[in-house]
Amino acid sequence: MYRFSNTVIGFLNLFTLLASIPIIGGGLWMARNSTSCEGFLQTPLLVIGFVVLIVSLTGFIGACFNVAWALWVYLVVMLVLIATLLSFTIFGFVVTSQGGGVQVPGRVYKEYRLQDYSPWLRNRVKDLHYWTTIRTCILGSKTCSKLAFWTPLDYLERDLSPIQSGCCKPPTSCNYGTATMLAQDPDCYRWNNVATLLCYECDSCKAGVMEEVRRDWHKLSVLNVVMLVLLICIYSIGCCAFRNSRRSETDYPYGENRMSKVRPRWDFYWWRWLRDRREQLY
Repeated sequence: MYRFSNTVIGFLNLFTLLASIPIIGGGLWMARNSTSCEGFLQTPLLVIGFVVLIVSLTGFIGACFNVAWALWVYLVVMLVLIATLLSFTIFGFVVTSQGGGVQVPGRVYKEYRLQDYSPWLRNRVKDLHYWTTIRTCILGSKTCSKLAFWTPLDYLERDLSPIQSGCCKPPTSCNYGTATMLAQDPDCYRWNNVATLLCYECDSCKAGVMEEVRRDWHKLSVLNVVMLVLLICIYSIGCCAFRNSRRSETDYPYGENRMSKVRPRWDFYWWRWLRDRREQLY
């Protein structure tokens, strides 16, 4: 049982070391595939892959070869990862707590409004650089081309994804049949029947993208909680492995005995003096 924690840490880091290889491979594949809608994920994937590779290699060497300094570095990095993941998870829950869409009367699908989402998400989507990238991804995914053959009855009976609802059609409230003096949603005037334009510059399209992000982020946050529990367990086992490695560097397998001599309590001499005086008197 003395080496059990070292063995567990060694196997866990060997597993994560092997798992980092496909992560790095996926990032390199995305870097080569410039038309992929997930191309913006390539940098985070490569960073995560190399960090996992280095941390796992350090922990594996420290646990299997009793290298105390390697385990010390491993534990410090693990502590930073736990704190970072905890902060990221809390931030994700706060940012994605708003939104959800509005039910359209007589329709199965929902429509989404830009003002219903957090200011941080709105600012990111409104940024021209990010929106150009997102718009290119939506066009490349051919999400809207799937609705080209829908009939009016399909729009009444079938559901739409948030991006389809916001980017592939004008808002349901728009009135194009007759001239009207009533004010309409500004997105009604941004709509264009051209396949490369549609409603890609509409606020509803940006809101639909944020709804997709919100849903995906909620799923990711649940995964982050599971990962946090796992990392904390691994960190606890790593602390035991670090203690074992420190002990192996000395001649005391269960820790050095640092007690040099027994020191009596402060009142020992006082009570002994009192007892001696009594014996002298009686």
